[in-house]
Amino acid sequence: MTRLVITGAGGLLGWHCAVRLHARNCAAAFRGEARPIDMVVLDRAAFLDPHTLGQALDGADAVLHFAGVNRGTDEAVERGNLEIAERLAAGCREAGVSPHIVYANSTHAGTDSPYGRSKHRAAERLEAATPRFTNLVLPHIFGEGARPFYNNVSATFIHQVARGEAPNVNPEGQVQLLHAGTAAEDAIGAALGGVTGTLRPAPRPMNVADLLARLQGLHIAYAANIFPDLSDPFDLALFNTYRAALYPDGFPRPLTLNADARGVLFEAVKGGGGGQTFLSWTEPGVTRGNHFHLNKVERFLVLDGEAIIRIRRVFGGPVWEFRVDGAAPAAIDMPTLHTHSIENVGSKPLLTLFWTQAVFDPAAPDTYADPVLG
Repeated sequence: MTRLVITGAGGLLGWHCAVRLHARNCAAAFRGEARPIDMVVLDRAAFLDPHTLGQALDGADAVLHFAGVNRGTDEAVERGNLEIAERLAAGCREAGVSPHIVYANSTHAGTDSPYGRSKHRAAERLEAATPRFTNLVLPHIFGEGARPFYNNVSATFIHQVARGEAPNVNPEGQVQLLHAGTAAEDAIGAALGGVTGTLRPAPRPMNVADLLARLQGLHIAYAANIFPDLSDPFDLALFNTYRAALYPDGFPRPLTLNADARGVLFEAVKGGGGGQTFLSWTEPGVTRGNHFHLNKVERFLVLDGEAIIRIRRVFGGPVWEFRVDGAAPAAIDMPTLHTHSIENVGSKPLLTLFWTQAVFDPAAPDTYADPVLG
């Protein structure tokens, strides 16, 4: 078993990384195998007590270092990242370990700014503290769980577009976009594969105005119950980021029922590039699901019967409950990195339509068992 320590586990990159390591353990448990990862997550408070930090680092094979300071006064930012790096180095000495350190650096490192200088010096300090060091230089990060109006233009645009607001845009602005999940996988791969030196994941360059237009297009189509073409992994990641930000208030999504003397007709799913549709009957009192996905788009649509759909962010947070009824069909699309379930709470079998944007691949199911409750 490999012992991995994640710093900054409460932040965007740290959470995405922890969820992906958790997925590896979930997949192993499903196969009846031992967990491959012993994961230790650290928040900022852990750095305030050297003894606590040293204990957490005891036996660590690698540290995925995402903790950092990017907001505050110039002085606080200038000192912040270096101080955290120094405390991490001291904690390794306290624990008597020399783990592989993967440092989430920035493309701004080395620029003549408090943040750039701070990130550059922190990298130098960590490289000197261990014989195995990876300098993971990251561009603009976006992803599920990002905070709007907090150094994340994608999250800010999504927040504004979803509310019908018109963001202010610099027409000359440029971004180099990378999904947090991709960055997390690169960090994990470096740690488990023993990759050292400087790594620069390739971003998707984009004009800021083009990013806004793309998000507005997603929003307009989705409001019309149309899924975009999700064959491009970048588009899939951007769409999943947008969908996750709509929770919990944006669901369920009622469908338009077309009724006449013959009966009722409604459209369950449109677009998405094809995918796979399947139906299930669920007996009263039975719960399905209790799993999460990293990339997969999955729609639940109750056609007959009554159910409660429950959704929770992986690693905690509130459990969102949505009561749905086949008498008034309404779609709920599961957000990625959130575990979810559906329980038949009626007195008769529950008929549910499920749709995913990709055909199920048994070799790569992207489905990880994780109970919503308990």
